[in-house]
Amino acid sequence: MLSHSALAAGPGPYLLLLLALALDAYIGDPPVLYRVVPHPVALMGRAVGWCDAKLNRGDRSDGTRRVRGVLAALALVGLAAALGWAIHWAVGRIPFGWLAEVVVVMTLIAQRSLFVHVRAVARALEEEGLAGGREAVRHVVGRNPEHLDAYGVARGAIESCAENLSDGVIAPVFWYLLLGLPGLLGYKMLNTLDSMVGHLSPRHRAFGWAAARLDTAANYVPARLSALIIAFAARHPPRAHPVRGGLPGQLRPGRGDCGRRHPLARARRQRPPEISHSRSRSRQSSRPSAMASSAASTWCS
Repeated sequence: MLSHSALAAGPGPYLLLLLALALDAYIGDPPVLYRVVPHPVALMGRAVGWCDAKLNRGDRSDGTRRVRGVLAALALVGLAAALGWAIHWAVGRIPFGWLAEVVVVMTLIAQRSLFVHVRAVARALEEEGLAGGREAVRHVVGRNPEHLDAYGVARGAIESCAENLSDGVIAPVFWYLLLGLPGLLGYKMLNTLDSMVGHLSPRHRAFGWAAARLDTAANYVPARLSALIIAFAARHPPRAHPVRGGLPGQLRPGRGDCGRRHPLARARRQRPPEISHSRSRSRQSSRPSAMASSAASTWCS
């Protein structure tokens, strides 16, 4: 019979992570739960909003606001990491407490949410045309989609998928494996800080300076891992290639047409007339930027 300590300890961090990823892939964020309690990221957003309102007042100098922004970022990230440590300590002392850690990790990794939102854009383009695609892409991009054509809608969804793969999946996994729950919660707080105050607007240029730079540092390794993963994934779907960019004129014949049939891929091919598919354009597609964009589209598909 298993002892109390064995039941509390549970599997190691790698198995916990795999279980959390599997549950998130198949279940995602349970909507019933978050009708009752706030989502952890929403709570982080409230904390950031409170600090922004109290510490970032317009009557203070830029120097003062920058110092306050540094202190706020360090305090919030430190508190989040401390909370992560407290949760890990607490669940390690109750039978099957590791299941609570799985739920926390699952909640803070956004792989299914990312997939669902990008898939919605593809389905809207397929079933409802450009108007439906524009409406769906509002949920995944920050720009106004009213003037985007089908190609622009697809590109916005693909770019958002590539960017949020790093912020929402790879970086949380990286910091959880490196530092456990303290690293995961600390990173999510930092990422929330950056998304809310890490801007160059007059209000946040000084106050959000520390959040933006800390977030860049925290994402340095995960962002590069994400690029490698996207390029690797781009090699495996039919008719895709991570270097040639997956453009219609550069696809290998005789390997199926899964990528060509995908709504986002079709929208890519519906380029405005002024965009030329000349040899010079083909050569440019081998650049890293074109490679990442096309590889992200194959990741989505």
